[in-house]
Amino acid sequence: MPKGYVIAHATVTDAEKWGQYVAKSKIALDKYGGTPIVRGGKCEIVEGNGTQRNVVIEFASYADAIAYATSPEYAEAKALRQGAGSIDITVVEGV
Repeated sequence: MPKGYVIAHATVTDAEKWGQYVAKSKIALDKYGGTPIVRGGKCEIVEGNGTQRNVVIEFASYADAIAYATSPEYAEAKALRQGAGSIDITVVEGV
């Protein structure tokens, strides 16, 4: 069964509030078995309109990745990041 991935591209404007969101989202991450494989870090945009903050979280399956992204636990975390920046999130099935 292919793995599932949550891929996020973010722009953070309030690091303190964003930090609260990240801490709270760990509850959902642990519950659904997510493993961060990219979280911020050094990057260079070589084409297009990229962002400086990129996150890739690996899950055992696409269903687990969807369950994480749509869970009540993650919804609580999302509420904490309101006004702290912007984010685009995609759930992708691996190969």
